[in-house]
Amino acid sequence: MNYLQAILLAIIEGITEFLPVSSTGHMILASSFFGIAHDDFTKLFTIVIQLGTILSVVVLYFKRFFQSFDFYYKLLVAFIPAVVFGLLFSKKIDALLENPITVAISLLIGGIILLKVDDWFSNSNDTVSSQNITYLTAFKIGLFQCLAMIPGVSRSGASIVGGMTQKLSRTTAAEFSFFLAVPTMLGATVKKCYDYYKDGFVLTHKQINLLIIGNIIGFVVALIAIKSFIGYLTKNGFKIFGYYRIVVGIIMLVICFAFPKLLSI
Repeated sequence: MNYLQAILLAIIEGITEFLPVSSTGHMILASSFFGIAHDDFTKLFTIVIQLGTILSVVVLYFKRFFQSFDFYYKLLVAFIPAVVFGLLFSKKIDALLENPITVAISLLIGGIILLKVDDWFSNSNDTVSSQNITYLTAFKIGLFQCLAMIPGVSRSGASIVGGMTQKLSRTTAAEFSFFLAVPTMLGATVKKCYDYYKDGFVLTHKQINLLIIGNIIGFVVALIAIKSFIGYLTKNGFKIFGYYRIVVGIIMLVICFAFPKLLSI
C-alpha cells in the first residue's frame, strides 16, 4: 500500500461508514481495484482506521455520551449479538471479506430494500429518543446489526432499519446506530489487532505512518459525512442510497464477470 492508496481508502471509509451503503463493501472493492485486497496490512488498515471514524461520533455527540449509565448498558445489550456472532463465525467472515462478488450482490439486494424501507416503516414514534429506548429494542437492533457481517450489508443501514422496525424515527434510529458503532467498531479493531499481534505481525515505520494518516483523514471526513447524512435522511429518506447501491452493485457484477482482472479476482 502506498500513501495515495491509504488516503483514498481513508476518504472512502470516512464517507461510507455511517451511510447505508456499506463501508466494508466499498473498502473491499476499492482495495481489490488497487490490487492490494489480499495483503495482510490492507486488511489491518481497513479495520484500524475505523478508530478515526469512531472518534468523530464521540466528538459530535460528546454530551450525549455522558447523560446516564443506563444508556451505556443499552449499548452493551445491543453490542452483545455482534460479539457472539463474530466469535462464532469469524473465519467464515474473513473468507467472505475477500470476495467482491459477495459485496456486489449484497449491495444490489440492500439497495432494493432501501427503496422500500420508508414505506414499510412509516409509523414511527417521534417521542422516543436514542437515549430512552428500551433494552429489548436495543437488543433487537443489535441482532439486525449482525447482518452487516456479510460484506456489502451496511452496518449503519442494518441497524437503522432495525431501529425503524421498532417504530423509531429515521433520525433516532440513525443516532442510535452511530452510538452503537463505537463499541462495535472498537471491539472489532481491538480483536483484529490482537489477532495480528498473536500471529507475530510487526508494523514497519511506513505502515505506522499510513495508519496515522488514515485515522486522521477518516476522522475529518466522517465528521462531515455524519452531519450531512442526518440532515438529508430526516428530510428525504433512504431512496437515493437505494438507487446508489443498485447502480454500484450492477456495475460491480458486470466487472466481476466480464473484467475480473480489474478487481484482482
